[in-house]
Amino acid sequence: MSSLATSAGTITLGGDLTVTRLGFGAMRITGSGIWGPPKDRREAKRVLHRAVELGVNFIDTADSYGPNVSEELIREELFPYPPDLVIATKGGFERTGPGIWVENGRPDYIRSACDASLKRLGIERIDLYQLHRIDPKVPALEQFEVLRDLQREGKIRHIGLSEVSVADIESARKVIPIVSVQNRYSASYLKWDDVLKYCEKEKIAFIPWRPIDGGGVDGVPDAFMRVATRKNVSPVQVGIAWLLARSPWILPIPGTSSVAHLEENIAAAELKLSEEDLRALDL
Repeated sequence: MSSLATSAGTITLGGDLTVTRLGFGAMRITGSGIWGPPKDRREAKRVLHRAVELGVNFIDTADSYGPNVSEELIREELFPYPPDLVIATKGGFERTGPGIWVENGRPDYIRSACDASLKRLGIERIDLYQLHRIDPKVPALEQFEVLRDLQREGKIRHIGLSEVSVADIESARKVIPIVSVQNRYSASYLKWDDVLKYCEKEKIAFIPWRPIDGGGVDGVPDAFMRVATRKNVSPVQVGIAWLLARSPWILPIPGTSSVAHLEENIAAAELKLSEEDLRALDL
């Protein structure tokens, strides 16, 4: 299964950062409620190691995962990093307990969050730094401007946004170049189809979060189960393959805390869906 992820092809962020088009989302290597350390720290680190071994070279994390735990584990297990490994992280949420997420887009907070992520990851520049949410309590322009400043200072290479509308992206692009958008998206959650189409037109990577849910496809077990049964694969693999087939600008980042589930997810890179399959899954 070595380098299996490369079967998904590649995508280029910002015109100069090419990665395999099947990444790993590192949220689930933390504790319950995305809070505290993982139940099995050794397994969490094995997942990170195995992901890279399987050809994944794009890992998505955030300072709020744990908080801090996901970034710390990535450094513990993978540093010094392979030369082609891209670690994307995010800032803009404060955590006060399990399952609690509070936006904080104050420029001083975003700056301190970026500095802390650099230190935890042990790097001098973050290849892709994403605003986890646009904080409605803070003028959006102030949030974009601090990201612009961090980029000019050389602390971040590229900038992305998360859970945003087309209008949000266009507003941000008046101030900063945007190379990626990370929104919730799956076969049963097509709310952001207009954002995907915009990203395709503008050559912006679209990174779907929650592409699968709780070990199954996000809310659509019947249609996906039928295709999975016919192909003798799991519905999770069908869900990932559907995303890969949906658009060449989609960069799925399925996450897990289990090596077995990781290997199943990455195997989806080789799963090809026929036109008949895609029609059956057109929900």
